[in-house]
Amino acid sequence: MEINRAAAPYGGVYITHLRSEADYFLEAIDEAIDIGTTAGVPIEIYHLKAGGRRNWGKASQAVAKIDSARAAGVDIQANMYPYTAGGTGLTACFPPWASADGKLFDNLADPDARMRIRAEIENQTTEWENLCTLSTPEGVLLLGFNSPDNQRYSGRYLSDISEELGKDWIDTAFDLVLDERQRLGTIYFMMSEENVAMQIAQPWMKFGTDAGGMDPETARGLTHPRAYGTFTRILGKYVREEGATTLEEAVRKMSSAVATRLDIKNRGLLKEGFFADIVIFDPSTVSDHATYEEPHQVSTGVHYVLVNGVPVVSQGEHTDRMPGRPVYGPGWTGWAR
Repeated sequence: MEINRAAAPYGGVYITHLRSEADYFLEAIDEAIDIGTTAGVPIEIYHLKAGGRRNWGKASQAVAKIDSARAAGVDIQANMYPYTAGGTGLTACFPPWASADGKLFDNLADPDARMRIRAEIENQTTEWENLCTLSTPEGVLLLGFNSPDNQRYSGRYLSDISEELGKDWIDTAFDLVLDERQRLGTIYFMMSEENVAMQIAQPWMKFGTDAGGMDPETARGLTHPRAYGTFTRILGKYVREEGATTLEEAVRKMSSAVATRLDIKNRGLLKEGFFADIVIFDPSTVSDHATYEEPHQVSTGVHYVLVNGVPVVSQGEHTDRMPGRPVYGPGWTGWAR
């Protein structure tokens, strides 16, 4: 709360990853609204979603709650990525205390602590959200293996690996994390396609990848396809094929709406005096090709990309030019922008 109050005079925005995106989803939105309105700052919910089949019905309730707050004068918006799966570590299936003080691996190696972790997974009594139960083991896709001996598991589901090893999914998750000595990158299928399309249509929604940029020529291993396909997936699948929103609205939600929300000056519009950040694409062919099995696939239908007026993609090919520059928000007090 105090951090948001301090940010308010500088045009700051309360950007929140909700406390809950599943069982306490609606309560978490109430909390975000309370924090933002009390502190006097706009509210931005990052990658809005209702996780777990039992919570899919809450997505429309969340939209109604946000609409109601906006009608009452609350400045609240959200953003999202256009996929039914999210990504984080396999450790999201363990209670938070298991990782406290850097003792995760010690706890997984200790029979008594391991029994306590299992008991809490099987009979959860606290508010932490177990992504393995929300997705079910059949919807937990493992990616981020480092050990050569474990590479055969990459791109396979937790249920499949458990069956091969002759263990239940809980022991399998324990042993894989312990053997890897890391959180183990994981994709969780826990959202519905209907909710994705419904959220895309909301006028206060914006689009983002929730992923880092990657070079398809040097990238190794699996990753979430959103790193490559977010924007072209919206333009192709959700605009051209499904009509979830208009082309004009989709472009606005991934350009000027973002720049305006973050108060990034002179960007986001094709306007004299603005930086020339321009994407030229064919709306009749633009398509994403990245999949969960083959994520390092670039999109097609994008012919030119200019960053600060310099072509970085020309006739669909990267030019190897790097004209990027820092982008500053409203609180920046350093050198002139």
